[in-house]
Amino acid sequence: MAEDNETSVGSSPVSSPVDENSADPHQGYICTLTPELILKAREELQEKPEWRLRDVQALRDMIWKDYPYLKTRVDDSFLLRFLRARKFDYDRALQLLVNYYSCRKNWPEVFNDLRPSAIKPVLDSGFITVLPHTDHMGRRIVCIRPGQWSPRNYPMTENVRAIYLSLEKLVESEETQVNGIVILADYNNVGLSQASHFGPFMAKKVIGILQDGFPIRIKAVNVINEPRIFKGIFAVLKPFLKEKLVNRFFLHGSDLNSLHKNIPNDILPDEYGGTVGKLDPSAWGQVLLTSEEDIAESLCRANPACEGSLQGFVEDNSEFDYLQCEESARGVKSQLYCY
Repeated sequence: MAEDNETSVGSSPVSSPVDENSADPHQGYICTLTPELILKAREELQEKPEWRLRDVQALRDMIWKDYPYLKTRVDDSFLLRFLRARKFDYDRALQLLVNYYSCRKNWPEVFNDLRPSAIKPVLDSGFITVLPHTDHMGRRIVCIRPGQWSPRNYPMTENVRAIYLSLEKLVESEETQVNGIVILADYNNVGLSQASHFGPFMAKKVIGILQDGFPIRIKAVNVINEPRIFKGIFAVLKPFLKEKLVNRFFLHGSDLNSLHKNIPNDILPDEYGGTVGKLDPSAWGQVLLTSEEDIAESLCRANPACEGSLQGFVEDNSEFDYLQCEESARGVKSQLYCY
């Protein structure tokens, strides 16, 4: 992170493909955080409002210098996601940005045709929803129910696409960028038919995105109704999890009182001993479907001619191969892969 006595960072004097293909990077950024969240961001994330745009410009300059052929958004609001997710550590934020695009390139089954309407069967199944109310710490609750998925209907990668699109929608909120999210994983009705599709390859890919390839803070993972087979599932997951995230897993079994110690019942639906009525998974699906144009515009903003493809691809494969081996001048290894 930059030293405290720095007050400004000028625009990069180097012309680059990123610079030429993008609109004004500042684009009139206006902070939407409340005074309370500004204070929280300062204390927890090292975000100082008076230096915010300077820090964004520093990251932008690093992108232009170290990855001139990376087609990425460079506007303030987008880059702030990565800085907040890595507590304004420039090098770690840059590595997260590189991983974010690398995961997309290396898993085309998930990231090609990334539109809410393309995963409507997943949304209709109730596999994933986001509860309408935040918890007492302002965190959104992402409810994942693997037991709602029938492998006969569509492949596991469709579920991953639904999770990814949900995260993309959630991270648009600066409040969520600061507060993070909580995952509620309900394993009711999960059996071998679902578990057999979640082997080491899939676990490595999914955790690579959630842990190292997406700018969102996962503050807790609450698992309920886990069957005996979950021990096997978690054994597959654990080798890929960092200790910090392992410590944020809470296994509740069927004990709703235990769950309520982590997620208050006044924001939970009836199914989980809550008081806000029945779970309505269709509501979140509708949020995504009505946001389709905005999501598509966001994903393609860096490349006006993308025609549905994702930004992040370099000019050609030889340049990508070069970047895979190039070490950043700022000491960050360019590990262009999804863990």
